[in-house]
Amino acid sequence: MIRDLCDGQLEGAEIGSTEIMFTPEKIKGGIHTADTKTAGSVCLLMQVSMPCVLFAASASELRLKGGTNAEMAPQIDYTTMVFKPIVEKFGFKFNCDIKMRGYYPKGGGEVIVRMSPVKQLNPINLTDRGSVTKIYGRAFVAGVLPFKVAKDMAAAAVRCIRKEIRDLYVNIQPVQEPRDQAFGNGNGIIIIAETSTGCLFAGSSLGKRGVNADKVGIEAAEMLLANLRHGGAVDEYLQDQAKFSVKKSEDEDASKDTYVIECQGIGMTNPYL
Repeated sequence: MIRDLCDGQLEGAEIGSTEIMFTPEKIKGGIHTADTKTAGSVCLLMQVSMPCVLFAASASELRLKGGTNAEMAPQIDYTTMVFKPIVEKFGFKFNCDIKMRGYYPKGGGEVIVRMSPVKQLNPINLTDRGSVTKIYGRAFVAGVLPFKVAKDMAAAAVRCIRKEIRDLYVNIQPVQEPRDQAFGNGNGIIIIAETSTGCLFAGSSLGKRGVNADKVGIEAAEMLLANLRHGGAVDEYLQDQAKFSVKKSEDEDASKDTYVIECQGIGMTNPYL
């Protein structure tokens, strides 16, 4: 997909290959389709392409096909409910249209992502976590799975959260995905905590064959609670979206231990705009 986005050369990108060689050229906008042909995550396709299309020569439309709610990747609901509002603070907007949801193992999902390039990203200050003001989410079933599974996931998650957070209403909606908007069978849950300063944290989980619904709900609730306990301003899955290096300062005058934290890509500008 990235090869196509930037008219590049790619060698060795086949199954069984132990080495690839990629030579990028000019990043161009336009309409691009990428199909994993499995439940491979559309969200991971989006994550790898977004830095490119933001620094492209013109606007892009990405048609991404595969799994929308798949293991080892953010669920599409995390992308739209947490990643999107936080990343847009950097000074750009993107549109994510979920045409079809797809699950393991068949995939078959499709999302269309549209965005325009920027000259550069604005810095943000996200250091004050504030206090938790809202907890909400959705527990879904798709295909042949009974609606009771969604209700059970939601109820178990709410019970788990109530043990630690007693003074907030926890609003987790059970959802039956419409037949024409979901391919195959699946179930899962995402729960989001919002704070007084606009920080967002999430916990999520997907159902698997033989795992009861309560366990799925509790797993998501425990992930959310763990992300609230550490005191940071983002959760662990937003934090790992950039590459940082932390080095001890060489400055002689530094009486205390002083560190320089650098982020790869900071200050980058778009050569085409």
